[in-house]
Amino acid sequence: MKRFYCSSCDEEVYFDNHFCGHCDRRLGFDPATTQMVALEDDGNGAWHAIGTADGTFRLCRNHSTAACNWLIDATTDHERCTCCQHNRTIPDLSVEGNQEKWTALETGKRALFYSIRRWGLPHPVPGDAVAEPLVFDFLSDEELPDGTVNRVLTGHDEGLITINIAEGDDAIREANRKAMGEPYRTLIGHFRHEVGHYYWDILVRDGNRLDAFRELFGDERADYGEALQKHYENGAPADWADHYISSYATAHPWEDFAETWAHYLHMTDTIETARAYGLVTAATEAISGEQAAVHDVRSGYDAASAAALVESWVPVTIAANAINRSMGQPDLYPFVLNKAVMRKLAFMHDLVHESAG
Repeated sequence: MKRFYCSSCDEEVYFDNHFCGHCDRRLGFDPATTQMVALEDDGNGAWHAIGTADGTFRLCRNHSTAACNWLIDATTDHERCTCCQHNRTIPDLSVEGNQEKWTALETGKRALFYSIRRWGLPHPVPGDAVAEPLVFDFLSDEELPDGTVNRVLTGHDEGLITINIAEGDDAIREANRKAMGEPYRTLIGHFRHEVGHYYWDILVRDGNRLDAFRELFGDERADYGEALQKHYENGAPADWADHYISSYATAHPWEDFAETWAHYLHMTDTIETARAYGLVTAATEAISGEQAAVHDVRSGYDAASAAALVESWVPVTIAANAINRSMGQPDLYPFVLNKAVMRKLAFMHDLVHESAG
């Protein structure tokens, strides 16, 4: 993600800020320009951009309930921003703790949509004239009168992404991570993984790329339920690290795609952040001559190839892992990019850049 600045005083602010810590102006994120806009209330529900930004906006309907700071163009009649329009079901906010969990989930979702919009990938909302819009249900487990519990499973089905809001609780998410034997488990990782299933549908299945997909990931026509059951019963093959990005990716070709897609998003967005803060200083800067134009990655989103992206990625992760260890924290990126994963990342890179609007 890039760096953001208050349009009024030019002080640096964060993507999720609602106010500038320097000039105390109200802030909002304008998805059309990817700017943080300082705002002035006109007293009639509209907010005018001030300083270096232009436009008149409204606040998203979810600005107070889900801490959404995305802005709506005042010339439209939408009540929710372009990110929140994808929600179909939100949690019952009368239940204690649900608002905090939902707020945490929406923070991860906004980061996801930054990437989606950055690339110009299709993200139709309900009501658009498409067969498979991208929609979200944020649900909680339901305890029945007899004491049994209907569990909500996080997953994707024909454009509908369901997230169990318990994942918005840090303690529960950490317990789930340990139970699943995962190196890490994050909200943004959930969103990036699940949206990978959605983009498999519309970019691979509906984009006439099945043959190329099957050559790298395997045949998705293998029974999905049986494959998951086998994975949970037997675990991953002993040599999984030679062929996959994670042990879960071995479960089924769909999961391999979604896991690799998520890591491609991890890489592109983190490289943009590292570049914005001057942290990309090793591999790309060491290349000179004609290769520099090919391999120089100004942002993870404009990398000429997956190989160029990885050349920037590896030194960044080595440095970030070392910094985390200096603070007694787990590695930022505890994964190894083997040759098979590199080929899959190249598939992702071509898929995204061929499909971007």
